[in-house]
Amino acid sequence: MAARLASTEDELEENHEINVTPFIDVILVLLIIFMVAAPLSTVDVNVDLPTSTAAPAPRPEKPLFLTVKADLGLALGDDPIARDALQSALDTATGSDREQRVFVRADKTVPYGDVMEVMNLLRAAGYLKIGLVGLDAGQTAANGTLPSESAPAPAQEAAPK
Repeated sequence: MAARLASTEDELEENHEINVTPFIDVILVLLIIFMVAAPLSTVDVNVDLPTSTAAPAPRPEKPLFLTVKADLGLALGDDPIARDALQSALDTATGSDREQRVFVRADKTVPYGDVMEVMNLLRAAGYLKIGLVGLDAGQTAANGTLPSESAPAPAQEAAPK
């Protein structure tokens, strides 16, 4: 509240006018901030991404599937195997060719740690080319089982360490 001094009276009179100068200063500062910040938030970064000329990897004629069942049992193809006999069964199935890709598929109820344990068993056996098999969102099996061995689902290669 402002006051005005009158020279003839000893009383102070109240001034009822609003001083708008500080409000105008604040508004101008905010306007400048928004004028500077608005173009910065709408700038697009143009990037030319490189294209890949690599051909997709050919699918093997007879893929080798290692299945981790819901009860954590293993099956190589359709034959159940014990975990300690995995290396010998793989050597028999591949003819000791450790460069052949092994497709690992697991029931969706199998914990991630158990799938990693099987992958570590494969790595210890010398099989470093591992593909993970999963169903596409649109792909359904006839009776809710895993995909058939004649047509593997798209695989994702695990990087050997």
